[in-house]
Amino acid sequence: MAKNAKSSVDKIVKKVNKEFEKTSAQIETLINDAMKHFDSLQHQVQDPVRKLLKEVDELREREMKRFTDEFERRLEEFHELQSSILERLGVASKEDIRKAEKESKKQLKKAPAKSTAPKKESKAKAPAAKKAAPKKAAAKKPAVKKAPAAKVAKAADRSDLTLVKGIGPATAKKMKEAGITSIDQIANPSADDTDKLKAFSSIKGFDQLAAEAKKIN
Repeated sequence: MAKNAKSSVDKIVKKVNKEFEKTSAQIETLINDAMKHFDSLQHQVQDPVRKLLKEVDELREREMKRFTDEFERRLEEFHELQSSILERLGVASKEDIRKAEKESKKQLKKAPAKSTAPKKESKAKAPAAKKAAPKKAAAKKPAVKKAPAAKVAKAADRSDLTLVKGIGPATAKKMKEAGITSIDQIANPSADDTDKLKAFSSIKGFDQLAAEAKKIN
């Protein structure tokens, strides 16, 4: 009787163990399936987020570039307006100084040829030569006054890029940071300088920068 009871207990234990193992395997399978679904969902969430972050960065770069270009354009317009106001007020601009320098050079070249004329007439007509002398001296005075302007042009700072028409302080600062530190690099750029200047092709009047730089003595 005891043996029969023991055998029935053993059968029950074995059956419970089998059911337990079966249940454990099912739970493990469910857990694995859940982990796979979780990984899949994680990728589905991360990919759009990464794409969104990339688009946000690109949008920010575009807006910053647009803001910078607009700022430089407004700054250039401000400088042009400032120059126009100064010209209307009678304050000499850079172009006026250059014109004055050219005129002074022409007068200095013509002055010796005119000064020889009174000497020939002074032998025959001494009184007339004495009267004409003050007028000749008065004609030379403007040339003497304008001579310092020529000296200013010779002493122009070649590192001041804002002397080139079309380049404002902000653009000049960026050019120096890029390696363009002299007006000569704009007037007669090397192959390396040309590559550096291409970064500023969007500024107003870029095609005329070299010509404007060559005008500066």
